Amino acid sequence: MKFEKILFHTRFRELAFSSLETVLELKDAGLKEVVLTYIVPREEVSFVPYGGYNKEEEERLKETTRIRFEDWQEAIDKKGVKSKVRIEVGVSNSKILSVAEEENVQLIVTGRKKRSTFEKVYVGSHILDLLRRSQFPVLMSKYMAQYDWAGESLTRVNEHIYKRPMLATDWSDASANALQAMLGFKNVADKILITHVIGAKISKGLEHTKLKALEEESEKRLQAYSETAAKAGVDVETHLSCGQTAAEILRLSREHKASMIVMGRTGKDWFQEYWLGGVSHRVAEMSELPVLLVP
Repeated sequence: MKFEKILFHTRFRELAFSSLETVLELKDAGLKEVVLTYIVPREEVSFVPYGGYNKEEEERLKETTRIRFEDWQEAIDKKGVKSKVRIEVGVSNSKILSVAEEENVQLIVTGRKKRSTFEKVYVGSHILDLLRRSQFPVLMSKYMAQYDWAGESLTRVNEHIYKRPMLATDWSDASANALQAMLGFKNVADKILITHVIGAKISKGLEHTKLKALEEESEKRLQAYSETAAKAGVDVETHLSCGQTAAEILRLSREHKASMIVMGRTGKDWFQEYWLGGVSHRVAEMSELPVLLVP
């Protein structure tokens, strides 16, 4: 999969431009155009039922946003990449997805917002909702992230995010799609990592011989993925683990110095995925690394 045209959604939060700069490294992998996208919330243009928009305020906000994008477009142009600005009014996720479809992009890039404990449990954030709904690959960009590991509170700056991407596969069709997406980084990646976690729920209670057979089958599948990557001209290493799936994926990404986590967006019914979150969504929420989810 080639990422020739991407949608970069921003709310102009701190370090948003730094995130854009990391995305532009895809130029060496074939990136040709960036669609800079900003969604003006309806309430900011005095939207009322049956009353429509305050057109004057809408135009004012659009013009100030275009001005803010001028420096960004100049930086993109210096990289030899084309750019386009889309400023829309409405509900954020719906507008992002409609612009992505209209522009025929191969990737949506967006950031994340810190959330309260209440929201983590009950609401589901903007980004997780977008990940759930999108039929396009979505990269959750995290230029700087704080996290806890081994009893320490750490801060990570994510630059050169395509250097050591790590695919966490569950053998689903979406995981196969994620592998093809990751191979699109081959001209900017030094090495790709391919991992699989035998989940604790699967391995619990298995006899030794059955667990050994499961391990051997998993190794064969990892080897098949590795051969696919090698044929594409990518240096690859594989890792097999066992345990609580999301926690193990995070551990593997840290111990093997991954620069990004890539996963297929596995399917669950709508209620479970929205309220509880699948493994892919939990990893996207918990990891300090950028996470690319592929449907």
